[in-house]
Amino acid sequence: MREIIFDTETTGLDPKTGDRLVEIGCVELIDRRETGVTFHAYFNPERDMPAAAEAVHGLSIQFLSDKPLFATRVDELMEFLGDAPMVAHNAAFDFGFVNAELMLAGRPALDMNRMRCTVQMARKLHPGAKHSLDALCTRYGIDRSHRIKHGALLDAELLAHLYIEMTGGRQIGLGLAAESVDVGRSLAAAPVRAAAPARAFREPRPHGATAAELARHTEFVASLNQPLWHDSP
Repeated sequence: MREIIFDTETTGLDPKTGDRLVEIGCVELIDRRETGVTFHAYFNPERDMPAAAEAVHGLSIQFLSDKPLFATRVDELMEFLGDAPMVAHNAAFDFGFVNAELMLAGRPALDMNRMRCTVQMARKLHPGAKHSLDALCTRYGIDRSHRIKHGALLDAELLAHLYIEMTGGRQIGLGLAAESVDVGRSLAAAPVRAAAPARAFREPRPHGATAAELARHTEFVASLNQPLWHDSP
């Protein structure tokens, strides 16, 4: 099964108030394994970059001013996405921005049924715990020491590792079914061995204490000073 893990960076929190998408990073998984195939792009938002947003991802308007518009790379992005399920952390946010850009580019929106949200998954798996990407990476032992600022591709790569762990870890997709078939075939092809000869029946060895041993035990117990298993006199 093909899945796309993705993340976005933006100029703010709400595309309905004029905020725009400035970066997208996508990581391809096949059967819960990273293939090494990614898609990454920066976009010129055609507006200013608020200081609060720049403090999060470090993308200045000067850096983005010579980057292509979203519409310029939309065909490349849509070809990469295909019809695969799309996984994001707080996915409604990322889907909202991508769909807003698609609408501005005159393209149909992504089907929300494709959406998989790792925040919702984490809430079910770890109710009451922190569900930020940083907190979950710490919980699952995923190294994020190189995450100084948010970055769409970096965060998508971390999220891919997290998603794999949250959905069963590296045990998924090991091909155990195929291996069991191969084992079955090799067993079927193995030569039939002769049955082991029947062994003579032996009476069980006695392990009960002798009368002398029981007497010594009683004498020893009587010498104990108020053992816990005896009732008080």
